[in-house]
Formats: sequence, C-alpha cells, structure tokens
Amino acid sequence: MQYSQLPHLDVKGHYQFITFRTHESVDAFLQKLQNQNSSNSKNQLAIDKYLDESPKGGYLKGEVLTLLTQFLKEKDKVLYELVAFSIMPNHVHLWIMPLDKLPVVVQKIKGGSAKIINECMGRKEKFWASDYYDRMIRNERHFSVVYQYIENNPLKLNEAKASLPRFYGLYGGRALALQK
Repeated sequence: MQYSQLPHLDVKGHYQFITFRTHESVDAFLQKLQNQNSSNSKNQLAIDKYLDESPKGGYLKGEVLTLLTQFLKEKDKVLYELVAFSIMPNHVHLWIMPLDKLPVVVQKIKGGSAKIINECMGRKEKFWASDYYDRMIRNERHFSVVYQYIENNPLKLNEAKASLPRFYGLYGGRALALQK
C-alpha cells in the first residue's frame, strides 16, 4: 500500500497539519519508508525521524531559512490562517486553516517559495518533492499534540544546525476554536 495514494482530507473550516520536503531529500530509503505497509501516523513518524537525521536536500538554512520564514508569514490571511510552523534543514511542518482548497494552497506555498528560494540560490531545478503529508486536526487533544510536535521538532537539531528562526507559532497569542 502506498500512503501517497491516500486521498487528502480537505474539509472547509478545519485546521490541517502539513509536511513537505525538499526534492533532493527523497532517496531510495525514504521511498521505501513511504511504501511500507504500516499505519499512516507511524509511517510518518519514521519518515520524519529519517529526514531529521539526513543531510540530503538540507538547503533550509541561512538566507534561505529567512526567506522561507518571511514567505510563510506573508501568506497568513492570504492563503491560510497560520497557527504554527517549524522549518528543518530539508522539510517543513506547517499548521494552517486553508482559505482555499488544500491542494491549491499547498501548490501556491510550494510553487511560490520554490521560486524565491531558487532565485536566492541561483538554481533552476525542482526544489520541493511532489508529494506532501497532511492530517486534519480532529479534536482539542490532537490540536495540542500537533502544536507541541511542531514546537519541539527543531529541538532535535544540534546547535550547529539550529539557526533561527526554526519555529513560529501563534497558538499562545490568540484563541483558536476547533470545529466539532
């Protein structure tokens, strides 16, 4: 079973947890993990662990990190309502409420940021991997777990790799109501 073939749940007015990665971070081992026949969340945790430790496609640092952070903040209230994000060297965890259909929002995020990043790096190659992982936030407990995951994810980096900003969150600054 390939989880990349599962349908994306796109329900208007619901928060989404999204992970996408750089194109060059997808190697044979990662593809094998993606194709494993295990639970979706367990599989995603294994993928995230591998990405956290892999140097492949680790372009999200320095000026690129700053540009991507600015881009994600600028799209708040344009493409989505932003709750939080963390940027790792080769992947991004993003928590939003889309203001349009989820695939359209993700395409605009990845396409717009790839253009800016490629210009900065002087490249023309594909920047982001084609697929992405998404999970609709189901309840208050899930809300809290996802927020803590995004907030704590950059702590996995050693100090040499951890350049700011790696985490951005609005949860403490405003009340967010989940739909029942």
